[in-house]
Amino acid sequence: MTTVAQFTPSQLRFLAAHRVAHLATAGPDGRPHVVPICYAFHARRLFSPIDEKPKRVGAARLERLRNIRANPQVTVVVDEYSDDWSRLGYLLVRGRAEIVDEGRRQPAALRRLRERYPQYRAMALEERPLLVITLERVVSWGRVE
Repeated sequence: MTTVAQFTPSQLRFLAAHRVAHLATAGPDGRPHVVPICYAFHARRLFSPIDEKPKRVGAARLERLRNIRANPQVTVVVDEYSDDWSRLGYLLVRGRAEIVDEGRRQPAALRRLRERYPQYRAMALEERPLLVITLERVVSWGRVE
């Protein structure tokens, strides 16, 4: 297991090669909440939009956003599973999340998200909340290095 202050080149390649991460937050009562997210990386930050995909509640009422408002410490996991266990690996990113109410305040992040996910090109991400996760610690394990 490796602990680093920022991503190594191989960790960046692993991050870029994967399309889905899992965001873990904790509510005021300490109860964990984990959801899959799309993400982009730039300048020691991960960005994840609250996009237009259907949700059960409005953006302001999403549990992950309520949790971040109460406790901005989050964990993001990007992993690789294989039945060949010699190929297993993961990145575990700990950081501090901020909710930017309008994505237009982060044009470089929106560009990166649209480059990674063509579906976002048709979405008005500028009008929606954007999660900005500032990297504090990265742990990698397995076939990442």
